[in-house]
Amino acid sequence: MTALIRETAGRAADCRDRTVTSLFFGGGTPSLADIGQTEELLETVRENYRLSPDAELTIEVNPGTVDRDKLVRLRRAGLNRLSIGLQSADDEILARLGRIHTRRQFLDTYREARRAGFENINVDVMSGLPGQSLSDHLDTLKYVLALEPMPEHISAYSLILEEGTPFFAMAEKGDLELPDEDTERAMYRETDRLLSRAGFRRYEISNYAREGFACRHNCGYWTRRNYLGFGIGAASLFDGIRFSNGPGLERYMADPLGCREEPQVLSTQEQMEEFMFLGLRLTAGVSVSEFERLFGCSMESVYAEVIEKNIGQGLLRFVTCRDGDGREEKRLALTEFGLDVSNYVMAQFLLS
Repeated sequence: MTALIRETAGRAADCRDRTVTSLFFGGGTPSLADIGQTEELLETVRENYRLSPDAELTIEVNPGTVDRDKLVRLRRAGLNRLSIGLQSADDEILARLGRIHTRRQFLDTYREARRAGFENINVDVMSGLPGQSLSDHLDTLKYVLALEPMPEHISAYSLILEEGTPFFAMAEKGDLELPDEDTERAMYRETDRLLSRAGFRRYEISNYAREGFACRHNCGYWTRRNYLGFGIGAASLFDGIRFSNGPGLERYMADPLGCREEPQVLSTQEQMEEFMFLGLRLTAGVSVSEFERLFGCSMESVYAEVIEKNIGQGLLRFVTCRDGDGREEKRLALTEFGLDVSNYVMAQFLLS
């Protein structure tokens, strides 16, 4: 934490002329950190960066790692958004996942967060979990929607088996009982149906929000806004350059300002690719005029074949909507069917 505070202060010179619109304490489990150190880190940000008055300040919280006092202090320190990792409302499934909390502990954390004054809360849920049925997943969603007051945001992810994890090794051996493909598809579609009926708008492949509560920080990633990452292994995108800190703990602690790995200056082609495959994660899609403004050529002059093919297959569509200034703009977006097979579609926008 001492090294992290040093890095956070030391990087400020890179962006004296910038305004910070969002801050995100990501996982691991940042709610495990000593509250005094978290307060010091937030004060370091305030002293060294220009925060917008309405900045979105989020911290990820796991049930069982915070109590009433810590939540009150987090809110007083200026954090105004929580992301709470429920994953499932079934205690047996939580135990199977190796989670340290129970359904009851989640509820206690949620209620204490509301009492502490948090008015913007995300709840994480997962589908496709070992031993999980469709009814199990729907029970979790109904449990979340029955919370008083209802969350402002819900992230609904499906389990991804990452190489090197225990679940991946178990799956390789045939020892992991996962839902079949049809059940996973049903979970995916029923999630959208249930949340839409409850007033949540799906604005990104895995994220749903009530009006005005889309996660500003995550939207910044999908629209390639500048962001700086602090900490071991943290990644950044700044003025068309991607870079990250090395993963070594000792090196970071010894010199948190000198542990960056080789930066990657993105070519125009790479920036076009990112614009397309990141932006298409958003249900609003990508702006045709913004592409032309950034790259000096039309989207269809670069991607005509890919666009035509996927429109023909019912995976993409052009839509006309109004931008923030009320002007009509043309956008390219995934269809409902396209959202189901988004990885297949987005991979086609890699030119190399």
